[in-house]
Amino acid sequence: MSGISDTAAAPGAPAEIKRPRFGLSWKLLALTGLFVMVSEVLIFVPSIASFRLSWLSDRLGTADAVSVVLTASEWTSVPRQVQDDLLDTVGADAIAIRDGEVSRLLAAVEMPLRVDLTTDIRSVNPLVAAGDALATLASPTPRNLRIIGQSTSGIEVEVIMGDHDLRSAMIGYASNIIVISAIVSLLTAAVVFIALNRLLVRPMRRMSENMIAFSEAPEDPQRVIRPTGRADEIGVAEDRLAEMQRDLQNTLSQQRRLADLGLAVSKINHDLRNMLASAHLFSDRIGSLPDPTVQKFAPKLILALDRAIAYTQATLTYGKPQEAVPERRLIQLHRLVDEVAEILSVENRSGLRWENLVPAGLEIDADADQLFRVLVNLCRNAIQAMEGGRDDALVRRLAVEARRDGGIVTLRVRDTGPGIPAHVREHLFEPFRSTTAGGTGLGLAIAAEIVKAHGGVIRLSDNEGPGAVFEIVIPDRPLEFPRPAAVPTARAG
Repeated sequence: MSGISDTAAAPGAPAEIKRPRFGLSWKLLALTGLFVMVSEVLIFVPSIASFRLSWLSDRLGTADAVSVVLTASEWTSVPRQVQDDLLDTVGADAIAIRDGEVSRLLAAVEMPLRVDLTTDIRSVNPLVAAGDALATLASPTPRNLRIIGQSTSGIEVEVIMGDHDLRSAMIGYASNIIVISAIVSLLTAAVVFIALNRLLVRPMRRMSENMIAFSEAPEDPQRVIRPTGRADEIGVAEDRLAEMQRDLQNTLSQQRRLADLGLAVSKINHDLRNMLASAHLFSDRIGSLPDPTVQKFAPKLILALDRAIAYTQATLTYGKPQEAVPERRLIQLHRLVDEVAEILSVENRSGLRWENLVPAGLEIDADADQLFRVLVNLCRNAIQAMEGGRDDALVRRLAVEARRDGGIVTLRVRDTGPGIPAHVREHLFEPFRSTTAGGTGLGLAIAAEIVKAHGGVIRLSDNEGPGAVFEIVIPDRPLEFPRPAAVPTARAG
C-alpha cells in the first residue's frame, strides 16, 4: 500500500497526520442512516394507511356476518342483551344495513350517536387514506367513525364505532414498523458504509494523506503515490496524481540545477570578467599599431571581447525571472548575420558551406545584441550537429534566410544535419534539454525567451528535406499615435 504508509519509513518522514474528529467516514455513515430512515418514513405512511383500511375491513366483515345472522332470525326486534353482545363482538356502537332504498338499524347503543369521520371502504383515495391514518394517530381525543362497506351478498353495511381500539392497534403496528425500520436502517447503513468506505473514502483518504506527505518533501521519489491500477475514476485520479508529482519533481530538479548553475557562474564571474577586461586593454593597445591587418581585425576583437563580457553577465542573469527588456532599433539584418558567421569562424571550418541569404536591404526592428545571441545559439547548435558525422562525403550546409511581410520579419536557420529526434521535440525550448551531445541545454531556452520578449515566436518548422529548420517570427513595434488635443468650443455671443 502506498500513500502515507509508503512514506512512513522514509528518513525525515513527517509525524502521523492528525485526522478530524468527524471525518468523511462518520459523515457518510450518518447520511446513509438518515437517507434510509427517510426512505422508511416514505414507506411508513402508505403502510399505516393500508393497515388502517385492513383493520376497518375486518370489522366490516364481522359486522357483515352479524347482519346475516340477525336478518335470518325470526326476531322483529332484537333483544337489548343480544344487541350488546353483538356490538361487543364487532367492537361497534351501531350496525345498519341498506338494501336499495330501505335502511335497517340492526343494533345500536341506547345513547344518541355522533359521527366525526366517515370512511367508505368501497372507494378510497390514497392521499385521503394517508391523511386519515395520520389524523387517527395524532388525535388527542377519541372519535366516532362511520364505516361503509359492502357485504358478500351485495348489501351495503354501515358500522359506527369509536377509534380507540383502532388507534391502539395502529400505535402497536407503527411501533413494530419503527423498530424494524431502525434495524433495517442500521444494517443498510453499515453495508453501504463498508462498501463506500472501501470503494471511495479509503482511496480518497489515501490520496489526501499522500498529497500532504508529498508536500513535506516533494523531491523525495518515495513520496510519489503508487497507483493501484483501478479501472475507474479513482484509478484515473491516482494515475494523474502520480504523473503530476513526477512532473513536479522534474521541474524542481531543473530549478535546482539552474540554481546550481547560477551559483557556479557567480563564483567564476568576477575572475572571468577581470581576465576579459585585461584582454580588452591589451586589444586596445594592439589596435594602436599601424599594421593594416591589425587595424582590420582589432575592432572585431574588441567587439568580441565586449560581447564576451556581456555574456558572462547574461548567463548569470538567466537565473532571474526574465531577460532584460529589449532595446529595439532598426538593424541591417544581413550585416548582423555576417557578424554571426565571423564570431563562429564558419569560413575556417573545413567542409562547411555557409550561406547568408538575407536580402541586403532588409531591416528588422529588434535588440541587436539579443538577436545576435539568438542567431549565434541556433547556428552553433547546427554546426555542432553537422560536425558529428565523420564522412567527408556528407553535405554540411548552413543557411540563414529572411523575408519581410508587412510589419513582420521571418528568419529561417536551415542546416543539413541529422535533424531533431522526435522524443526531444516536446521539450525542445526547455532548459537543460540539449539537442547536441555535450550541450548545456540553455541555448534554445535563452533564444525562446528573447524572441518572446520581442513579441515573436520561435519554432521548429516541418522540413521536407534533411536537417532542421528553425523559424523566428518577430513583429515590428506597434506605432503609438498621440491623442489629438481637445478643440475648445466657441461660446455663443
